[in-house]
Amino acid sequence: MASLLAMSALALGGFAAGVINTLAGGGSLLTVPLLVLLGLPGALANGTNRIGILVQNAVAAWRFRAEGVRVFRETLPVLAPVSVGSVVGAVAISRLADQTFERAFGLLMLALLIPTLREAGGRRAMRRPARPWPPAAALVANFAVGLYGGAFQAGVGLALLAVLAREGHDLVRANAIKVIVVGALTAVAVPVFVLSGAVAWGPALALAAGYAAGGALGARLAVRGGERVIRAALALAVVALAGRMLGLY
Repeated sequence: MASLLAMSALALGGFAAGVINTLAGGGSLLTVPLLVLLGLPGALANGTNRIGILVQNAVAAWRFRAEGVRVFRETLPVLAPVSVGSVVGAVAISRLADQTFERAFGLLMLALLIPTLREAGGRRAMRRPARPWPPAAALVANFAVGLYGGAFQAGVGLALLAVLAREGHDLVRANAIKVIVVGALTAVAVPVFVLSGAVAWGPALALAAGYAAGGALGARLAVRGGERVIRAALALAVVALAGRMLGLY
């Protein structure tokens, strides 16, 4: 796992995932299976991936602000329910055995494949609603996003974007809010994985380097129009890696 080739693969995978995560979400569908393919157990790969996610979102949040997208006030109502849900989800998933986690994650990837293919580019299907959700509904939805993100991480950006769009945010600002919120829920979940020994620091740092670069580029692309082509390639990778984790071949 510590070879130069493996570290380079993780950095490149982190870069691609950072761009995908910042533009829409689902980059962990690439990096967590990559960690597993390189020899980490599923639960350890899940925890290790969180370090890169944290770095990526910090860099992306800074880049959005540098591009003139400032969303601090809009982010505050989302942070609390998402953070509480993240802690609950992280504690729950850290108690699962590696094989259980790998099968659950494989099923999750297959479930996420359908909306990934339907979006045809990630953002067109999510438009601002005529009537945004009331505060109570938004609170419940944001807690659910945090619960999911704390447990699985992969695809949480897509879920959060859908919720933020339903709350009435345009998609550029929703992306900026998303990277702050996902960064926050990751920050409160990471200590759970660190304390339980579910982080491999060498691979985590290699991923983080790639994630940081991808987050910076992704934020720039999001502000200037975004890029949608990568979804088709990601969907194919999800099918192949989900099948392997489910033991289909």
